[in-house]
Amino acid sequence: MNEVFTFLGIASHNHSYLFISHILLAAVLAFSVAKLATKSMQLVPKGCQNVMESFLDGVIFMGKDVIGEKLARKYLPLVATLGLLIFFANIMEIIPGFEPPSGNINMTLPLALIVFLYYNFEGIRVNGFFKYFGHFMGPLKVLAPLMFPIEIVSHLSRIISLSFRLFGNIKGDDLFVAVLLMLAPWVAPLPGFALMTFSAMLQTFIFMILTYVYLAGAVLISEEH
Repeated sequence: MNEVFTFLGIASHNHSYLFISHILLAAVLAFSVAKLATKSMQLVPKGCQNVMESFLDGVIFMGKDVIGEKLARKYLPLVATLGLLIFFANIMEIIPGFEPPSGNINMTLPLALIVFLYYNFEGIRVNGFFKYFGHFMGPLKVLAPLMFPIEIVSHLSRIISLSFRLFGNIKGDDLFVAVLLMLAPWVAPLPGFALMTFSAMLQTFIFMILTYVYLAGAVLISEEH
């Protein structure tokens, strides 16, 4: 959307430059918040430390029912980091002069690939190669030739599901408000901004909970059976 004003676009309107600069900005914001929260740790948290501890507790609580508290804490660094990065990338859509990098498939696809590769790696590491992929063949050996390709396609479709859900929702919200700004720049966009704020938080939550769900399906094979 080069026709829309962005602060970083003052230097250049090149699409690759805008995308990379905004995703770096999201990463810097996520790192800065984490650094600020841990700069002067206190027994009774307040300020940024309090916010971050509440966020981390919320992520653990979210994953506890999916994968158990012990594993929710184990995979907290991955899920919380993804959550922070995606949240700051999403929230840029409600700030005039910024373009959300999560509205670009070049961000959401690599994030989906990271989750896909990591949960498969964890499944193989925890259960072993043969037990993990044997799980793809279903409970009955006679169904294995049918179940195995279905499971492979199902797992590959998770890459598309994770990446396109986030990309599509954020890009759709961005285009929706852009149209409202052209039609009625002062009044009509206000409900749109409220919707975008909710959508930014919701899509962050969905990405994190699905990461926990995929990890649970990979490492808890024995419990599943």
